[in-house]
Amino acid sequence: METAAALRGHGYAGPLTIVGGEAHLPYERPPLSKGQLEDGADAAGTPLRPEQFFTDADVALLRGPAVEVDRLRQIVYVGGERWIGYDHLVLATGSRPRRLDLPGVALRGVTTLRTLDDALALRRQLATARRIVVLGAGFIGMEIASAAVKRGVEVTVLEVNERVLSRSVTTPVSTAVAAHHRAHGVQLCLGERAARVVGRDGRATGVLTEWGRLLPADLVVLGVGAVPEDDLARRAGLAVDGGVLVDRSLTTSDPLISAIGDCAVVGDPVTGARRRLESIQNATDQGRYVAARILGELRPYRAVPWFWSNQGSLKLQMVSLAREYDDLVVTGDGDRFSVLCLLNGRLAAVESVNDPGTHMAARRLLGRSVPTETELLAVGYDLRALARRTTAAA
Repeated sequence: METAAALRGHGYAGPLTIVGGEAHLPYERPPLSKGQLEDGADAAGTPLRPEQFFTDADVALLRGPAVEVDRLRQIVYVGGERWIGYDHLVLATGSRPRRLDLPGVALRGVTTLRTLDDALALRRQLATARRIVVLGAGFIGMEIASAAVKRGVEVTVLEVNERVLSRSVTTPVSTAVAAHHRAHGVQLCLGERAARVVGRDGRATGVLTEWGRLLPADLVVLGVGAVPEDDLARRAGLAVDGGVLVDRSLTTSDPLISAIGDCAVVGDPVTGARRRLESIQNATDQGRYVAARILGELRPYRAVPWFWSNQGSLKLQMVSLAREYDDLVVTGDGDRFSVLCLLNGRLAAVESVNDPGTHMAARRLLGRSVPTETELLAVGYDLRALARRTTAAA
């Protein structure tokens, strides 16, 4: 969507087609696990562009899943025996919920969350559920837990790792998130694995853990992460390894095909590590970058990713991901603090809990350069002061 909008916005006059597998207009996905679960939320979701945009910008919206790419003939085959040719193809296929190989997951009342239709169905289910079990304490799982508690539903979160958000945030932030949810009545079962979903008359009634505990539930939500939608790229013979491999210009192994967003694996501009990011900001920035590159702007992709998660009164914001660090510095205290993640004496990532000022300073700093520990020490690790100093010196 962003690639098409940016192309038109910068004067591209050729034909543009968006192929989408859903009946809805292209929409924002972050609200699906947040506001979309609330009563009164718009059943149409939050469209990325109004319907009139497609007419005004002369962008064709072809509904139906892309099923095959013929790279030799430069053709995309779409469900329903349709096809469309391309001069350049952008894969923005996203990701899908990871499925659990667990007895009982086919029972009614076991659900996942990926699409707008999933969110609408989950909202209806939460309206009548008394108790739910969420499998997985990642962002989706904890946001769903927060939405359910707000509705007065009893919530249990079952997580195989010893802390919540363990794959995404540092221990201080994980500890704060866990404390927040426990204070609001969420039962956290950490370091414990589900053995099966139990049921009666074809419907889920709870989750049995490997420790033999039965967690009763009217509804079981699977929130155990996501995997890239890279099957289309794989069938097309593109290089794939945990997602569609792209270079620093977001080009795949075929120079006529780019990949962006959740499905793409690209080098991190701060650490250099190759990673796949699930973030609307990442997808948006990459979409705009590819549009600029198609129009002739030649520069490597270097946008620093940032993320956020709203869980009740807790606002978690991150700049880059703290997967690699050798030192942590915590600034602030109580329910308002930030964690500075250092790698080899340089700032690599920042996580902020109810601390938007530090988050915005981190985005400005990491977007411009990579501050050293010496620079951070000079201002007492106050990123807002360093950002002001850097701006004044520019």
